[in-house]
Amino acid sequence: MLKKLAASPVLIAVILAVALLLWLLSGDNYSAQKQAPAAQQTPTEQLALVETRWSDAAPYQLTRVAQGQVLPWRSVNLKSQQAGTVTALLKQQGDQVQQGDKLLRLSDEGRSALLAQAKANLTLKQSELASARKLGNSQFVSETELTRLQSELARAEAELETARLALTQTEPAAPFSGVVDRRHIEVGDVVQPGSELLQLVQIDKLKVTAQIPQQHVAALAPGQDVKLLLLDGRALNGTLSFISSAADTATRSFYIEVTVANPDLLRIAGGSVTVEVQLAPVQAHLVSPALLSLDNQGKLGIAVVDEQQQVVFYPVQILAADNEGARVSGLPERSQIITQGAGFVKPGSKVRVAGAKP
Repeated sequence: MLKKLAASPVLIAVILAVALLLWLLSGDNYSAQKQAPAAQQTPTEQLALVETRWSDAAPYQLTRVAQGQVLPWRSVNLKSQQAGTVTALLKQQGDQVQQGDKLLRLSDEGRSALLAQAKANLTLKQSELASARKLGNSQFVSETELTRLQSELARAEAELETARLALTQTEPAAPFSGVVDRRHIEVGDVVQPGSELLQLVQIDKLKVTAQIPQQHVAALAPGQDVKLLLLDGRALNGTLSFISSAADTATRSFYIEVTVANPDLLRIAGGSVTVEVQLAPVQAHLVSPALLSLDNQGKLGIAVVDEQQQVVFYPVQILAADNEGARVSGLPERSQIITQGAGFVKPGSKVRVAGAKP
């Protein structure tokens, strides 16, 4: 009897625990049957926050810069065409001359006598041919004799022209208007055919030559305005007058010529000059170089926000860079450029703008 009483509390505790467990299980089952489980909420996507700045394109005068050399419009070294002794200098170094002016005089060396002889010989041959033609009409002179006399007349005419030219060449004349820049002879010098006499230059108009890299030549065209900067700070204006059709095989650059008016006869021929070819103005944005980045294809560009608040990457071309920033082309005329946060967004991503700065 005592054993049964001692075991009863344990038995009662076990019975109560089993009953409690059954009650809990029955409650969960009932709740699951009567109530639907709460829907699981999906976390909302957080849009990236960026800072932007509005930029308006402005006309920019595009230029192509090269180093060039100033040359006289024309330059020639006059050489003697006859042998002789210099008897007179008709023009001195620095003198301005007009086309056709006599520059110096060489000794005659018997050329006047040869010219007189050639004239007399020509007169004789003309008379002989005229007499033979009269006789030929009477059939006293053969056709062969007439042909021989005609040949001799032609030779006499050629000898006369040669003698006249030789005498003329003893007084060399200026082939164009210009300035005597060098004199290589003195009175009394003996010269031979080919000896240098004088250097004549024309500087009232100048020619500037330069080399343009092949990647820039497509933007050039004859007639474009050119600004020339001299080493002393002076500036001249010229016109692009020539572009070579083929690049130099060694430098892969194209030869150009610029025509420059020089009415004041400035002494700048032979010097160096900076050539700035003025191209057509283009629309450009002034931006900080820090805003430039590369896309997956390695193209340089700038990220902007469009009207749908989406990121768009525009490839750009740097036109110029200075202390103010970089001027680029390729963006829309009015662009909302991302200034902060561009590195955390991708093209096509929708973003929040933290206030566009004017």
